[in-house]
Amino acid sequence: MTMDEVELEIKNIDVFHGTFQALWNVSLEIRRGEMLALIGANTSGKSTLMDTISGLLHPANGTIEFEGRDISRLDCHEIVALGITQVPEGRHVFPEMTVHDNLMIGSYSPCARAKTKPNLERVYHLFPILKERRKQIARTLSGGEQQMLAIGRGLMADPKLMLIDEMSLGLAPIVIDDLFKALKKIKETGITILFVEQNVKRTLQETDRAYILETGRVTLSGTAAELREEAKIKKAYFGLEECV
Repeated sequence: MTMDEVELEIKNIDVFHGTFQALWNVSLEIRRGEMLALIGANTSGKSTLMDTISGLLHPANGTIEFEGRDISRLDCHEIVALGITQVPEGRHVFPEMTVHDNLMIGSYSPCARAKTKPNLERVYHLFPILKERRKQIARTLSGGEQQMLAIGRGLMADPKLMLIDEMSLGLAPIVIDDLFKALKKIKETGITILFVEQNVKRTLQETDRAYILETGRVTLSGTAAELREEAKIKKAYFGLEECV
């Protein structure tokens, strides 16, 4: 693999919440145009890693490079301007604002503002229900529609890399199907996706590669096909024991 295929590279980072160490010597790479998953139990460090890439947290040791540039100490708005956007767990739409105004907030960076119209058209093409409800107050949307709005707001930032945290949490299976279809369409436009998802079986059906986090450390990585056959994954997440 040549370096120009690696869009984001994390090298040996340690991350703390106060005095508590949440990530230990974590390294991973994200290749341009792929869909990559982070898998792990609650408190394994998945969201901490996403927040560190986004600039909400900074590593105590190690580096994060995006397109060859060290972004380890950059602030959130600087990272967004470079082309990384995060769709947080819990959606966090602005409840008293309209769908349209929520989307407009996503395009606050100068580069994104210049592309507001085509990006808005892209969002409405991907999620037609948002166009129908563009004047509706966000808190009146269903959970699935709010998740579509959160993803749409992320797309309004004109990202190269999207970080999506717990997309399917609390949603009905039919809605989850629609959201995964949307992720595939986003990927087809050339946007790289890193996502955290509790549904491991579905994740390993949809993703290209995955990293497994346990108590703040990367313990496994590989293609989705390789990890589906990994005995440790079968036991921990699918409830299957290796045949003996």
